[in-house]
Amino acid sequence: MTAVRPQPPTPAVTVVGIGADGWDGLSDASRAALRDAEVLIGARRQLDLLPAPCAGERVTWPTPLRPAVPALLAAHAGRRIAVLASGDPMFYGIGRALAEETGGAGGLRVLPHPSSVSWATARLGWPLEDVEVVTLVGRPTARLAAALHEGRRLLVLSADAGTPAAVAELLRDRGFGPSRMRVLEQLGGPKEHMGAETTADEWPERADGDPLNLVAVECHRAPHALRLGAVPGLPDEAYEHDGQLTKRHIRAATLGALAPAPGETLWDVGGGSGSIAIEWMRTHPSCHAYTVERDPVRAARIARNADRLGVPGLVVVTGRAPAALFELPLPDAVFVGGGLTAPGLLDACWQALPTGGRLVANTVTLESEALLADAHRRHGGELVRLAVAHAVPVGGFIGWRQAMPVTQWAVRKTLDTPAGVDT
Repeated sequence: MTAVRPQPPTPAVTVVGIGADGWDGLSDASRAALRDAEVLIGARRQLDLLPAPCAGERVTWPTPLRPAVPALLAAHAGRRIAVLASGDPMFYGIGRALAEETGGAGGLRVLPHPSSVSWATARLGWPLEDVEVVTLVGRPTARLAAALHEGRRLLVLSADAGTPAAVAELLRDRGFGPSRMRVLEQLGGPKEHMGAETTADEWPERADGDPLNLVAVECHRAPHALRLGAVPGLPDEAYEHDGQLTKRHIRAATLGALAPAPGETLWDVGGGSGSIAIEWMRTHPSCHAYTVERDPVRAARIARNADRLGVPGLVVVTGRAPAALFELPLPDAVFVGGGLTAPGLLDACWQALPTGGRLVANTVTLESEALLADAHRRHGGELVRLAVAHAVPVGGFIGWRQAMPVTQWAVRKTLDTPAGVDT
C-alpha cells in the first residue's frame, strides 16, 4: 500500500499579483485564493478590480504602508488573508514586507503575475537581462543618477504621473539630456498605451499622463558632460569641495583596500566632501554608508554631493567622533580620513569592527603617521605610502609636481587580532 504523503498546511497569508487587466488576467489559482479569502487587503484601485464573488472583508492599505503591515496581520490573525499586489509581488512589491513578517515560504503563499517590467521589455523588444531597473516608488529621484552610463537601457518604475517629467529634469541636469525616453502606461490592460519617443531635452513639463506608468530610457550623454565611470576614482571635478577631498588616485586605492561588497556598511569618519562614502555606495545599490563630519557646512556639502552622484541614501551625521559613532549601526568596514589624533577615535573604530571587518586610515601628518605605525606594529595589516605626481608646465617645458604623500594603514580584523588599539 502506497503511503500518502501529508500535505503542508496552507499559509494563512496569500499574496496575489494582479495587473492592469484585472480579474480577467488572473490564473485559476489566484481567483480561487481571492474568492476563498476572509480578508482582502490592497490598494483601493486593486480592490475595485475584484468582482462580487470575492466576498471577504475589504481593507485598504493605510499610508505609510510598511509600518502598518505587522498591525494589520495581527488584527486579522486566524483568518484567511489575501493581499493584492501590483504584478510580481516579490519584485519591488509588498511581498518582501510580508515575507519578513510571516517568516518567508512557510508562512506566505505567493501567486505572481507578470510584472510591469516584463510587459515593458516585451513591448520594447529589450532583453530583460540587458536592462537595469530603478524604482522611484517612495524613493528620491536622485537615486537614478547612479545608473546613468552611455548606451545603457533603464526602466524606471514611476511613483505617479509626475515621475516622467522628474526623470527628464534629472537627465538634463546630470548631462544626459540627449537620452531617449518613452512612457508606457497601464501595461497589460485594456487601456495600455505607449507614448511617442523623444529626448529628455525635448520632454514637456507636464504631468497629465496615467499614474500607472513606467519610463523607458536609453542613456546618451551630452558631449560637454563629465564622464563618470562605474568604478571608484571619479574625477575630482565631480565633487563640490573646499579642498577637503580625498583625491582621485588616492581615493581609488583607498576603496580598493576597503573592498566593498554588496549589502555591506561603511563608517566614513571625517567625511570632508563625502567622496569615500559616496563611491562605496556607488559600487552596489545595496551598500550602506554613514559619514561623520563635525563641520555643518561640510556636512551639508556631503549631502549635496551624494544627491548629485546618485546615492541620496547616504546618512550624514554632523558631530565629533568618536562620540558620534556610538549610535550608528555596526560597520563592516571603517575609513578614517580625518581626526586620527582625537583621543580614543582609532580604538572606538577598531572595537566596533566584527571579525573579518576592515579598517583603512589615511594621513598626511607626522603625528597621525606615528599612530598608524604603532597600530601596524601591534595588529599587522599593511602600511604603505602613496605618492602621486602630476605633469605641469615649468616655463616652456613640462615637469612633475609632487602631491603630499599619504600614509595608509589597512588591516583586516581576525580572531587572533588583539581587541584594542592603544592610542
